[in-house]
Amino acid sequence: MKHEFYAAISQIAAERGIPKEAIIEVMEKALVTAYRRTLGNNPPPIEVSVKLDPQTGQARVYAEKQVVDEVYDDRFEIDYVDAKRTKPDVEIGETIVVESTPNDFGRIAAQTAKQVILQGIKEVEREHIYGEYMDREGELVTATVQRVSKGNVILEMGKAEAILPPKEQVDSDRYYHGQRLKVYLMEIRREDRGPRLIASRTHKQLIMRLFEMEVPEIYNGTVEIKSIAREPGLRTKVGVTARQEGIDPVGSCVGMRGVRIQNIVNELNGEKIDVVQWSADPKEFIANALSPAQVVEVQLREDEHAATVIVPDKQLSLAIGKEGQNVRLAAKLSGWRIDIKSASALLDEERAAAEARDAADAELLATEAALATAKVESRKVRSDGTVVYLNNRYGPLGDDLIGETVQLRATLQKLNIYNNDRLIASYMLSENEEPSGDAEDEE
Repeated sequence: MKHEFYAAISQIAAERGIPKEAIIEVMEKALVTAYRRTLGNNPPPIEVSVKLDPQTGQARVYAEKQVVDEVYDDRFEIDYVDAKRTKPDVEIGETIVVESTPNDFGRIAAQTAKQVILQGIKEVEREHIYGEYMDREGELVTATVQRVSKGNVILEMGKAEAILPPKEQVDSDRYYHGQRLKVYLMEIRREDRGPRLIASRTHKQLIMRLFEMEVPEIYNGTVEIKSIAREPGLRTKVGVTARQEGIDPVGSCVGMRGVRIQNIVNELNGEKIDVVQWSADPKEFIANALSPAQVVEVQLREDEHAATVIVPDKQLSLAIGKEGQNVRLAAKLSGWRIDIKSASALLDEERAAAEARDAADAELLATEAALATAKVESRKVRSDGTVVYLNNRYGPLGDDLIGETVQLRATLQKLNIYNNDRLIASYMLSENEEPSGDAEDEE
């Protein structure tokens, strides 16, 4: 094997970022395969190894041979005299490992092992890529768009390729060859064809990593992101809090004149981002989450894990947002179901409820007054379980009351029936009904 070929392997190792030792190991294994092919179709099982000289690139073959008096096949046998030069105490019939490099092995290696070597290099490259990226899952990486294939965006990341599937793409994004963008390395799969890197532009953790990159206070832990709610390509809300006294978490994320947050918005192609103050008090956090809308009051319904938020009339559309986006993201951010009401609507509801209560109270008082002055009449329960009042039947009252005497007390709309001073039934009085024809006299 010529020195130029070895230099070429060194160049391949440098270009692909693969350790040269790994390529040499693959080549040695490939050359073993090439040598075995020179031994014929059914060679005896012998040990074979190939060593590449790191200085000259020359390949040397070492193979097992049996020590014999007379050599019939020099591929598998060695003369006793020659064997003693390698191992002085050798005996006939013993097998020893000796150099067995064929004279034209360089040509044989170049012809026979080429494809095996190339395949081996590819496998080493795949393993090297997997080893390089296996610990980077969940990181933010910069990639270059290479091409779009069947809806998938193929990204180049150094010596590796990543796939941006359709469901991980932002609808408003437009991808073109050579475009540089930051992606979230969501998953690394080990497959037969090599490592498969899955990237995402829609994952919430992309927002987390971008903030870590742009905001030193988040990276070093003095400001913490507590929750993220996102509709990719449209709007994101981020709840932040300070772990260190005296730090403004929202101001840290926005930056001087909004520089930090603008860098993130630019990376997300104009996606709006609201940074709000997180609070352990649900009322306060829900009010903050509805930013930029102003909130008058937050009423919690703990059993339903829901909140009614009162906002000024002029802030109602802002609080709800376009197609309900603002309140929807605020609900995701806070984890509470949120109902928005304007202050005037709440007043109208409270006024209507008060009027309904007053009407019900007035009706109750009127009914009680009517009952207090109503005449008490007695009736005997008929065989069909009914009683007759003003020629109309009411019931049935139950078989156990047949033949019993009950008391009737009527208001203008309702007939109340008592048994032993206990109310047992109430009926709305019949109107415009013909007499039953079998009226019963009062007792």
